[in-house]
Amino acid sequence: MGVGFRDNIVDEIKSRCNIVDVIGRHVPLKKTGSNYKGVCPFHNEKTPSFVVSETKQIFTCFGCGATGDVIEFVQRYHNMDFPGAVEKLAGEFGIEIKSANFQGERERTALYELNREAAAFFYRAFTSGPNPGYEYMKKRGLEPATLRKFGIGYADGEWDSLYQYFIGKGADPKVLLELGLISYSNGKYYDKYRDRVIFPIINTRGKVIGFGGRTLGDGTPKYLNSPESPVFLKKNNLYGLNLTRQDINKENYVILVEGYMDVISLYQHGVRNVSASLGTALTENQAAMLKRYTDNVILSYDSDAAGQAATLRGMDILHKTGCKVKVLHVTDGKDPDEFIKKNGREEFLKLVQSAMPFADYKIHLLKQRLDLSTTEGSVEFLQETAKVLRELSPVEADIYIKKIAGETKISEGAIRLEINGNNNTENARNSNPLPFRDAGRGQPREGRPAGAGSVIEKYLIKLMLLKSSYVPRVKPYDWVFRSPSAFKIYELIRSVYKDDEEIDRKKVEDSLDAEDNRFLQDIIDNIQLADKDEQVFQDCILRIEAARLAKREQEIIQIISILDDEKDRDKIEALTIELMDIQKAKNKDRK
Repeated sequence: MGVGFRDNIVDEIKSRCNIVDVIGRHVPLKKTGSNYKGVCPFHNEKTPSFVVSETKQIFTCFGCGATGDVIEFVQRYHNMDFPGAVEKLAGEFGIEIKSANFQGERERTALYELNREAAAFFYRAFTSGPNPGYEYMKKRGLEPATLRKFGIGYADGEWDSLYQYFIGKGADPKVLLELGLISYSNGKYYDKYRDRVIFPIINTRGKVIGFGGRTLGDGTPKYLNSPESPVFLKKNNLYGLNLTRQDINKENYVILVEGYMDVISLYQHGVRNVSASLGTALTENQAAMLKRYTDNVILSYDSDAAGQAATLRGMDILHKTGCKVKVLHVTDGKDPDEFIKKNGREEFLKLVQSAMPFADYKIHLLKQRLDLSTTEGSVEFLQETAKVLRELSPVEADIYIKKIAGETKISEGAIRLEINGNNNTENARNSNPLPFRDAGRGQPREGRPAGAGSVIEKYLIKLMLLKSSYVPRVKPYDWVFRSPSAFKIYELIRSVYKDDEEIDRKKVEDSLDAEDNRFLQDIIDNIQLADKDEQVFQDCILRIEAARLAKREQEIIQIISILDDEKDRDKIEALTIELMDIQKAKNKDRK
């Protein structure tokens, strides 16, 4: 029984909610003797094996084994937790819940109501007459029924339309500010969203928890999202899931895309088992949420460098959650929205069928990046492939070992040796291209919490925010931005950078979620340059170069260890000379 619920509340729900009436809203039931029978909603079947007993007030499926009372049915059917199911049934049947645990929920209810009113305000502006938002969405090929389904709205170009509307209703500006509906500057409140198409973000309980706003012109940021609030935590929600979770459950797989438009366009074209991760890197909470509906996830992110990085991060999180992950590569058009509009549903589903499994995709990227015709490329390919195969079951790994050996000149024995480890390669495997520790913590990269970054990343970001002239100077070393927050901040700095203009920090902050903004604020507050910015920059570069040399040293040692003394004499000699030069450079730096 859920914590915080008194027994008499649950008993009252069970006594007032006839299980036949509740289930009958969703499952066609036919009376058979003293019971009711229907097709089970929890697994695919043609012959009805789902039985509801009005006498006992329970349901049982003799096909999949699902059974329980009315609360259990609501939990399963709507993919809710126990408190959510109790609250839903209590609301539908007019049962007042006075549990102390619902004090916070009542407070949140007021916030949900403000968001609902804001969504209605934006929707009226979008549908009541000609406006740029509606014209934009119409040009994108979206039909009125689809726009209505997703509750699409429009924020006009005025500065305080929404603010004045809420003030007229007696709303507290501080609460509107907390929800991110308005902003405050120079002693004045003004609308946060102006001249943007509005995408309401609705959770699986049907509550409006936040908004996304897309600019209609060349303004930045392209998408402006609600800040985190008591009712909106990005890491715990997925866009569109309120409409698509039943389709995901039915199809037994989900297509996870990057943006609002991808979800809406696919939905309109009949691909409805789809969702999006609200413009952030996929989180463990989001992965766990998807797993409630299916174990099978197909990632369909942009194919550019940022999209590939997000795909790799998302794959790892989903894989650790126990999901079977594949990657869909859009061959014609930048994103799923463009592809399905141009080619249609059937062609898109063909792409889904040919999506690449977890290991295939990672190995595919390695083959693209590395030159396997060189010894160095083959060695790195072997090292990186071994890391991928270690994540698989022994049976899966064995299949891939044979496949890779057949496609490359690398023997099965060498692949197995690299996977299982040996003393000669252990140091090389564990080497890190940036073996620096966080200032004050001494915590290795692998042990840092999500969002944490190396001290080098932090100093370089601080330098670019201080003087934009450092942006092009940092670019040759942009591979150092490996932590998710640092990478995102660097990409935003690059996007707003203009010659002879300092970085507009506000634009960067507006495009970051709460976790990344905390990371940025930590840099601003705690990274001190002491008017020695150029000296700090040069020190960063020296440390980056030292890390690069250390990594190359380990690579050379490993390459030499697997070369043939007779056949590869020239290569060994050249690599030995390079190794001596590196060691001389390292010794020189120490002096």
